[in-house]
Amino acid sequence: MDVGTGSRWEHFDHMADIGIRGIGGSREKAFEQVALALTAVITDPTSLRSDIQFDFECSAEDDEMLLVDWLNRLISEMSSRRMLFGRFNVQIRDHHLHGSAWGEPADPARHHPAVEVKGATLTELRVACDQPGQWSAQWW
Repeated sequence: MDVGTGSRWEHFDHMADIGIRGIGGSREKAFEQVALALTAVITDPTSLRSDIQFDFECSAEDDEMLLVDWLNRLISEMSSRRMLFGRFNVQIRDHHLHGSAWGEPADPARHHPAVEVKGATLTELRVACDQPGQWSAQWW
């Protein structure tokens, strides 16, 4: 899904599952977009209100593990708090991520959740600058 800034997210088939990918003009934008792709596996992110904000701190030794930590933190918060997030802001410095997520409590009657995501894995994990000014972040 293109958001008009060159940033977008997409899903890709991976054996019996689905992979998610975020693409953006910076590593931070790619991380924001992959978080939207994560939400889109569950429900339509455009249907979500930005009523409640959560802040996250993550650190890791490299970009790939930082992505796993970021996604697993989001998954954990969505599961434990029964929330869905539809807007994200990420700042990264020296393999330390500060992220914010906005969303609302999950309402099955309104959101029609398709699946419950259990956790990010290391399969198909990749964070890279594919060409000048275009980053991608993905996992399955």
